[in-house]
Amino acid sequence: MSVASGTGIPLALLATTAYNVGLVLEKRALGPMRTLDLRRPARVIVSLLTSRAWLAGFALMLIGLACQTAVLTFEPVSVVQPVLASGVVLVLVLSRLMLRERLRGGETWCVAAIAVSLVLLALSATSTQVGHHASPGAMAAVMVPTVAAGLVLAAGSLRARTRERGGHVTGVWAGAGTGLLYGVATLAIKALSGILVGHQTAAGIALGVLSSPYLYVLAGCLVVAMLLFQAALQASRASILIPVSAVTGSMYFIVAGTWLFHEHLPASPGKLALRLAGIAVAALVLVALPRQAPEPDSGTAAGGAGMTDGDLAGTRS
Repeated sequence: MSVASGTGIPLALLATTAYNVGLVLEKRALGPMRTLDLRRPARVIVSLLTSRAWLAGFALMLIGLACQTAVLTFEPVSVVQPVLASGVVLVLVLSRLMLRERLRGGETWCVAAIAVSLVLLALSATSTQVGHHASPGAMAAVMVPTVAAGLVLAAGSLRARTRERGGHVTGVWAGAGTGLLYGVATLAIKALSGILVGHQTAAGIALGVLSSPYLYVLAGCLVVAMLLFQAALQASRASILIPVSAVTGSMYFIVAGTWLFHEHLPASPGKLALRLAGIAVAALVLVALPRQAPEPDSGTAAGGAGMTDGDLAGTRS
Protein backbone atom coordinates (compact mmCIF):
# COMPACT_ATOMS: atom_id res chain seq x y z
CA MET A 1 0.00 0.00 0.00
CA SER A 2 1.34 3.44 -0.88
CA VAL A 3 1.81 6.18 1.66
CA ALA A 4 -1.00 8.10 -0.01
CA SER A 5 -3.32 5.10 0.41
CA GLY A 6 -3.14 5.52 4.17
CA THR A 7 -5.02 8.78 3.71
CA GLY A 8 -6.69 8.07 0.39
CA ILE A 9 -8.75 5.05 1.41
CA PRO A 10 -10.23 6.70 4.52
CA LEU A 11 -10.97 9.81 2.46
CA ALA A 12 -12.66 7.65 -0.19
CA LEU A 13 -14.75 6.03 2.55
CA LEU A 14 -15.69 9.49 3.80
CA ALA A 15 -16.58 10.54 0.26
CA THR A 16 -18.89 7.61 -0.44
CA THR A 17 -20.47 7.83 3.01
CA ALA A 18 -21.21 11.55 2.75
CA TYR A 19 -22.47 11.27 -0.83
CA ASN A 20 -24.85 8.38 -0.24
CA VAL A 21 -26.08 9.56 3.15
CA GLY A 22 -26.83 12.88 1.44
CA LEU A 23 -28.89 11.14 -1.23
CA VAL A 24 -30.85 9.20 1.38
CA LEU A 25 -31.52 12.42 3.31
CA GLU A 26 -32.75 14.02 0.08
CA LYS A 27 -35.08 11.09 -0.46
CA ARG A 28 -36.42 11.42 3.08
CA ALA A 29 -36.99 15.15 2.62
CA LEU A 30 -38.84 14.60 -0.65
CA GLY A 31 -41.49 12.44 1.01
CA PRO A 32 -43.55 15.23 2.67
CA MET A 33 -43.24 17.54 -0.35
CA ARG A 34 -46.00 17.94 -2.89
CA THR A 35 -45.48 15.86 -6.00
CA LEU A 36 -42.66 17.34 -8.09
CA ASP A 37 -44.21 18.28 -11.43
CA LEU A 38 -41.46 18.80 -13.99
CA ARG A 39 -43.88 20.66 -16.23
CA ARG A 40 -43.35 23.48 -13.71
CA PRO A 41 -39.55 23.45 -13.24
CA ALA A 42 -39.43 26.81 -11.44
CA ARG A 43 -41.89 25.50 -8.87
CA VAL A 44 -39.82 22.35 -8.43
CA ILE A 45 -36.63 24.36 -7.87
CA VAL A 46 -38.35 26.60 -5.33
CA SER A 47 -39.70 23.54 -3.49
CA LEU A 48 -36.23 22.04 -3.26
CA LEU A 49 -34.40 25.22 -2.28
CA THR A 50 -36.90 26.10 0.45
CA SER A 51 -36.63 22.70 2.14
CA ARG A 52 -33.99 22.76 4.87
CA ALA A 53 -33.96 18.99 5.10
CA TRP A 54 -33.35 18.63 1.36
CA LEU A 55 -30.65 21.30 1.40
CA ALA A 56 -28.90 19.46 4.23
CA GLY A 57 -28.81 16.28 2.16
CA PHE A 58 -27.68 18.19 -0.93
CA ALA A 59 -24.87 19.88 1.02
CA LEU A 60 -23.69 16.52 2.36
CA MET A 61 -23.75 15.09 -1.16
CA LEU A 62 -21.59 18.01 -2.39
CA ILE A 63 -19.13 17.37 0.43
CA GLY A 64 -18.90 13.77 -0.74
CA LEU A 65 -18.22 14.88 -4.31
CA ALA A 66 -15.52 17.30 -3.11
CA CYS A 67 -13.82 14.52 -1.13
CA GLN A 68 -14.04 12.22 -4.13
CA THR A 69 -12.39 14.83 -6.36
CA ALA A 70 -9.65 15.36 -3.77
CA VAL A 71 -8.83 11.68 -3.35
CA LEU A 72 -8.70 11.10 -7.10
CA THR A 73 -5.91 13.67 -7.35
CA PHE A 74 -3.45 11.41 -5.51
CA GLU A 75 -4.91 7.89 -5.71
CA PRO A 76 -5.48 5.74 -8.81
CA VAL A 77 -9.00 4.89 -9.87
CA SER A 78 -8.26 1.20 -9.23
CA VAL A 79 -7.84 2.00 -5.52
CA VAL A 80 -10.60 4.56 -5.12
CA GLN A 81 -13.47 3.16 -7.21
CA PRO A 82 -13.91 -0.13 -5.32
CA VAL A 83 -14.24 1.89 -2.11
CA LEU A 84 -16.73 4.24 -3.75
CA ALA A 85 -18.67 1.25 -5.06
CA SER A 86 -19.19 0.12 -1.47
CA GLY A 87 -21.63 3.02 -1.24
CA VAL A 88 -24.20 0.75 -2.91
CA VAL A 89 -24.16 -1.42 0.23
CA LEU A 90 -24.54 1.69 2.37
CA VAL A 91 -27.55 2.78 0.30
CA LEU A 92 -29.19 -0.61 0.87
CA VAL A 93 -28.64 -0.43 4.64
CA LEU A 94 -29.77 3.18 5.02
CA SER A 95 -32.78 2.75 2.74
CA ARG A 96 -33.90 -0.16 4.90
CA LEU A 97 -33.29 1.56 8.25
CA MET A 98 -34.27 5.15 7.43
CA LEU A 99 -36.72 4.77 4.53
CA ARG A 100 -38.15 1.33 5.35
CA GLU A 101 -37.61 0.15 1.81
CA ARG A 102 -37.53 -3.55 1.08
CA LEU A 103 -35.92 -5.41 -1.79
CA ARG A 104 -37.18 -8.80 -2.87
CA GLY A 105 -34.77 -11.66 -3.48
CA GLY A 106 -34.18 -11.05 -7.17
CA GLU A 107 -33.80 -7.30 -6.67
CA THR A 108 -31.20 -7.81 -3.93
CA TRP A 109 -29.07 -9.99 -6.19
CA CYS A 110 -29.36 -7.48 -9.04
CA VAL A 111 -28.27 -4.56 -6.86
CA ALA A 112 -25.39 -6.63 -5.46
CA ALA A 113 -24.35 -7.40 -9.06
CA ILE A 114 -24.30 -3.65 -9.76
CA ALA A 115 -21.73 -3.18 -6.99
CA VAL A 116 -19.67 -6.06 -8.41
CA SER A 117 -19.75 -4.54 -11.91
CA LEU A 118 -18.55 -1.17 -10.61
CA VAL A 119 -15.63 -2.86 -8.84
CA LEU A 120 -14.72 -4.87 -11.97
CA LEU A 121 -14.75 -1.71 -14.10
CA ALA A 122 -12.51 0.06 -11.57
CA LEU A 123 -10.05 -2.83 -11.37
CA SER A 124 -9.72 -2.77 -15.17
CA ALA A 125 -8.25 0.74 -15.06
CA THR A 126 -4.79 1.06 -16.63
CA SER A 127 -2.02 3.65 -16.57
CA THR A 128 -2.04 4.21 -20.34
CA GLN A 129 -1.84 7.71 -21.77
CA VAL A 130 -4.94 9.76 -21.02
CA GLY A 131 -6.77 11.27 -23.97
CA HIS A 132 -8.08 14.84 -23.78
CA HIS A 133 -9.24 15.59 -27.31
CA ALA A 134 -12.08 14.16 -29.40
CA SER A 135 -13.62 14.99 -32.76
CA PRO A 136 -16.47 17.51 -32.30
CA GLY A 137 -18.48 15.70 -34.94
CA ALA A 138 -18.07 12.34 -33.22
CA MET A 139 -18.91 13.90 -29.84
CA ALA A 140 -22.11 15.39 -31.24
CA ALA A 141 -23.03 12.12 -32.94
CA VAL A 142 -22.74 10.32 -29.60
CA MET A 143 -24.07 12.99 -27.22
CA VAL A 144 -27.24 14.03 -29.08
CA PRO A 145 -28.88 10.59 -29.35
CA THR A 146 -27.75 9.73 -25.82
CA VAL A 147 -29.43 12.82 -24.39
CA ALA A 148 -32.57 12.00 -26.37
CA ALA A 149 -32.55 8.41 -25.09
CA GLY A 150 -31.97 9.56 -21.50
CA LEU A 151 -34.86 12.01 -21.68
CA VAL A 152 -37.19 9.40 -23.18
CA LEU A 153 -36.34 6.81 -20.52
CA ALA A 154 -36.46 9.11 -17.49
CA ALA A 155 -39.31 11.40 -18.53
CA GLY A 156 -41.32 8.49 -19.92
CA SER A 157 -41.28 6.64 -16.61
CA LEU A 158 -42.27 9.80 -14.75
CA ARG A 159 -45.02 10.71 -17.22
CA ALA A 160 -47.02 7.69 -16.09
CA ARG A 161 -46.71 8.98 -12.54
CA THR A 162 -48.11 12.38 -13.60
CA ARG A 163 -51.08 10.72 -15.27
CA GLU A 164 -51.74 8.74 -12.09
CA ARG A 165 -51.51 11.90 -9.92
CA GLY A 166 -48.44 10.91 -7.95
CA GLY A 167 -48.31 7.19 -8.62
CA HIS A 168 -45.14 5.23 -7.91
CA VAL A 169 -42.49 4.15 -10.44
CA THR A 170 -39.95 1.36 -10.06
CA GLY A 171 -36.93 3.59 -10.69
CA VAL A 172 -35.18 1.27 -13.14
CA TRP A 173 -35.82 3.25 -16.32
CA ALA A 174 -35.56 6.60 -14.55
CA GLY A 175 -32.21 5.47 -13.17
CA ALA A 176 -31.02 4.37 -16.60
CA GLY A 177 -32.18 7.66 -18.17
CA THR A 178 -30.55 9.90 -15.58
CA GLY A 179 -27.42 7.76 -15.71
CA LEU A 180 -27.13 8.42 -19.44
CA LEU A 181 -27.53 12.17 -18.88
CA TYR A 182 -24.89 12.16 -16.15
CA GLY A 183 -22.67 10.12 -18.49
CA VAL A 184 -22.94 12.81 -21.18
CA ALA A 185 -22.08 15.44 -18.55
CA THR A 186 -18.97 13.43 -17.66
CA LEU A 187 -17.98 13.30 -21.33
CA ALA A 188 -18.30 17.09 -21.42
CA ILE A 189 -16.03 17.37 -18.37
CA LYS A 190 -13.53 15.11 -20.11
CA ALA A 191 -13.62 17.34 -23.19
CA LEU A 192 -13.12 20.45 -21.07
CA SER A 193 -10.03 18.85 -19.53
CA GLY A 194 -8.37 19.24 -22.92
CA ILE A 195 -8.64 23.01 -22.52
CA LEU A 196 -6.92 22.83 -19.15
CA VAL A 197 -3.92 20.97 -20.55
CA GLY A 198 -3.85 22.94 -23.82
CA HIS A 199 -3.49 26.45 -22.33
CA GLN A 200 -0.70 27.80 -20.20
CA THR A 201 -2.35 30.90 -18.72
CA ALA A 202 -5.40 31.38 -16.53
CA ALA A 203 -6.85 33.84 -19.04
CA GLY A 204 -6.45 31.35 -21.86
CA ILE A 205 -8.12 28.61 -19.82
CA ALA A 206 -11.03 30.87 -18.84
CA LEU A 207 -11.58 32.04 -22.40
CA GLY A 208 -11.34 28.52 -23.75
CA VAL A 209 -13.82 27.14 -21.21
CA LEU A 210 -16.35 29.95 -21.67
CA SER A 211 -16.22 29.66 -25.46
CA SER A 212 -16.51 25.88 -25.47
CA PRO A 213 -19.93 24.33 -26.24
CA TYR A 214 -19.08 21.54 -23.80
CA LEU A 215 -19.48 23.93 -20.85
CA TYR A 216 -23.10 24.52 -21.80
CA VAL A 217 -23.69 20.84 -22.56
CA LEU A 218 -22.36 20.10 -19.08
CA ALA A 219 -24.56 22.71 -17.40
CA GLY A 220 -27.69 21.71 -19.31
CA CYS A 221 -27.26 17.98 -18.70
CA LEU A 222 -26.56 18.46 -15.00
CA VAL A 223 -29.61 20.66 -14.42
CA VAL A 224 -31.99 18.44 -16.39
CA ALA A 225 -30.57 15.24 -14.90
CA MET A 226 -30.81 16.60 -11.37
CA LEU A 227 -34.47 17.63 -11.77
CA LEU A 228 -35.39 14.27 -13.31
CA PHE A 229 -33.41 12.43 -10.65
CA GLN A 230 -35.13 14.28 -7.79
CA ALA A 231 -38.59 13.61 -9.25
CA ALA A 232 -37.68 9.95 -9.69
CA LEU A 233 -36.18 9.78 -6.20
CA GLN A 234 -39.47 11.04 -4.78
CA ALA A 235 -41.47 8.48 -6.76
CA SER A 236 -39.32 5.36 -6.47
CA ARG A 237 -37.07 3.41 -4.16
CA ALA A 238 -33.64 4.87 -3.52
CA SER A 239 -32.25 1.34 -3.25
CA ILE A 240 -33.12 0.79 -6.93
CA LEU A 241 -32.76 4.24 -8.49
CA ILE A 242 -29.35 5.23 -7.07
CA PRO A 243 -27.41 2.04 -8.01
CA VAL A 244 -28.98 1.85 -11.49
CA SER A 245 -28.17 5.49 -12.25
CA ALA A 246 -24.59 5.02 -11.02
CA VAL A 247 -23.83 1.89 -13.03
CA THR A 248 -25.47 3.23 -16.21
CA GLY A 249 -23.44 6.44 -16.09
CA SER A 250 -20.18 4.60 -15.34
CA MET A 251 -20.66 1.98 -18.05
CA TYR A 252 -21.63 4.58 -20.65
CA PHE A 253 -18.68 6.85 -19.87
CA ILE A 254 -16.15 4.01 -20.00
CA VAL A 255 -17.43 2.68 -23.32
CA ALA A 256 -18.06 6.01 -25.07
CA GLY A 257 -15.12 7.85 -23.52
CA THR A 258 -12.58 5.19 -24.46
CA TRP A 259 -13.65 5.34 -28.10
CA LEU A 260 -14.15 9.11 -28.42
CA PHE A 261 -10.86 10.09 -26.77
CA HIS A 262 -8.84 7.35 -28.49
CA GLU A 263 -7.77 5.70 -25.28
CA HIS A 264 -6.55 2.14 -25.60
CA LEU A 265 -8.27 -0.85 -24.13
CA PRO A 266 -6.26 -2.60 -21.40
CA ALA A 267 -3.29 -4.40 -22.93
CA SER A 268 -3.24 -6.97 -20.15
CA PRO A 269 -5.58 -9.90 -20.89
CA GLY A 270 -6.55 -9.98 -17.22
CA LYS A 271 -7.55 -6.30 -17.10
CA LEU A 272 -9.33 -6.57 -20.44
CA ALA A 273 -11.31 -9.52 -19.08
CA LEU A 274 -12.24 -7.46 -16.00
CA ARG A 275 -13.37 -4.57 -18.22
CA LEU A 276 -15.53 -6.80 -20.42
CA ALA A 277 -16.92 -8.70 -17.43
CA GLY A 278 -17.88 -5.46 -15.69
CA ILE A 279 -19.70 -4.19 -18.79
CA ALA A 280 -21.41 -7.54 -19.33
CA VAL A 281 -22.60 -7.79 -15.71
CA ALA A 282 -23.93 -4.22 -15.78
CA ALA A 283 -25.77 -4.83 -19.06
CA LEU A 284 -27.32 -8.06 -17.77
CA VAL A 285 -28.51 -6.33 -14.61
CA LEU A 286 -30.19 -3.55 -16.59
CA VAL A 287 -32.02 -6.22 -18.61
CA ALA A 288 -32.97 -8.39 -15.63
CA LEU A 289 -33.85 -5.79 -13.00
CA PRO A 290 -37.06 -4.44 -14.62
CA ARG A 291 -38.50 -7.94 -14.34
CA GLN A 292 -37.55 -8.11 -10.67
CA ALA A 293 -38.77 -4.66 -9.58
CA PRO A 294 -42.57 -4.54 -9.25
CA GLU A 295 -44.41 -1.46 -8.08
CA PRO A 296 -43.58 -0.56 -4.45
CA ASP A 297 -46.01 -1.47 -1.72
CA SER A 298 -48.19 1.37 -0.50
CA GLY A 299 -46.77 3.36 2.37
CA THR A 300 -43.19 2.18 2.20
CA ALA A 301 -40.92 2.40 -0.75
CA ALA A 302 -41.57 5.40 -2.84
CA GLY A 303 -43.30 8.12 -1.01
CA GLY A 304 -41.14 8.38 2.05
CA ALA A 305 -40.37 6.50 5.20
CA GLY A 306 -43.59 5.04 6.48
CA MET A 307 -45.95 7.39 4.64
CA THR A 308 -49.29 6.05 3.46
CA ASP A 309 -51.10 6.88 0.26
CA GLY A 310 -53.46 9.05 2.28
CA ASP A 311 -50.52 10.97 3.73
CA LEU A 312 -49.11 11.50 0.25
CA ALA A 313 -52.43 12.70 -1.09
CA GLY A 314 -52.58 15.34 1.59
CA THR A 315 -49.28 16.81 0.41
CA ARG A 316 -50.31 17.29 -3.21
CA SER A 317 -51.58 20.49 -4.62
